Amino acid sequence: MAEPRVSAPIFAALGDETRLRLVTRLCHGGPMSITRLTAGTHITRQAITKHLRVMQEAGLVHSTRNGRESVWQLEAHRLEEALCYVAQISKQWDAALARLRKFVED
Repeated sequence: MAEPRVSAPIFAALGDETRLRLVTRLCHGGPMSITRLTAGTHITRQAITKHLRVMQEAGLVHSTRNGRESVWQLEAHRLEEALCYVAQISKQWDAALARLRKFVED
């Protein structure tokens, strides 16, 4: 099973609506500058930058310089790690529910 101390920062970073929206935009749109990430929102560039830094600390995104702008990209393997952790928990719950069902039915 994945280590909770490894997965916890991912879930903490994803525990914010704005950051979930940023993940969705990066998943669908690929690497983007902060200018593109703020387009069509009422969120300031400064706020987006703050959210991206939290996600960067959790290993969910990284940036590269492209001229004067930073281009942000999703680290898909970190999302896959979170998915594996959730799948493991789901298996444990399925097993527990199966044991309960067997106990109730017997």
